[in-house]
Amino acid sequence: MNKFKKLIVAAGLMLSISSFTLTNQTEAATTYTVKSGQTYWKIATGFGIPLNSLMSANNSKPLIAGQNITLPNSPISAADKDLMARLVRAEAVGEPYAGKVAVAVVILNRVKSDQFPNSVRGVIYQISNGYYAFTPVANGEINKPADAESKRAVNEAIALMGKGGGSLFFYNPDTSTNSWILSRPVTARIGNHVFAR
Repeated sequence: MNKFKKLIVAAGLMLSISSFTLTNQTEAATTYTVKSGQTYWKIATGFGIPLNSLMSANNSKPLIAGQNITLPNSPISAADKDLMARLVRAEAVGEPYAGKVAVAVVILNRVKSDQFPNSVRGVIYQISNGYYAFTPVANGEINKPADAESKRAVNEAIALMGKGGGSLFFYNPDTSTNSWILSRPVTARIGNHVFAR
């Protein structure tokens, strides 16, 4: 009877160790069934996956409705996508859709740049010279839920990863009082925002 108890305890310990190991592994890529009319771009923007990664995972083979393809994991977690979408909504409310995508691209470019923190959360909540990098963090607007368009803009920005003009900043030239930001090389003008490197 004593050996039986030891066996049950040992088996329980092995199960808890293996379940701990499984939950701490990164998720594997998933399989997705292509629907009629879908393109790599539509799938990448729908799931918030870099287009280059999606095409590479599937050897850029032509898409046919009903076929299964591999969806690589997004480099941005669901929580970080939500945080980005809330910032995009707060920063670009009333701006054209392209401007919302461009704001999300700035966040992703900052994460990749050695001049900024290396995480979405770090970039968004960064304090520089005693001030938050983004006004909506300081005034609490970031705490409001994101709208559907801002969420789509974030997914599109993720799909565009590795493309674009390398924007690291954006500002409204009508309201900006910072002379340094005005000296940065301009990459785009969208709506009321100027984007710069």
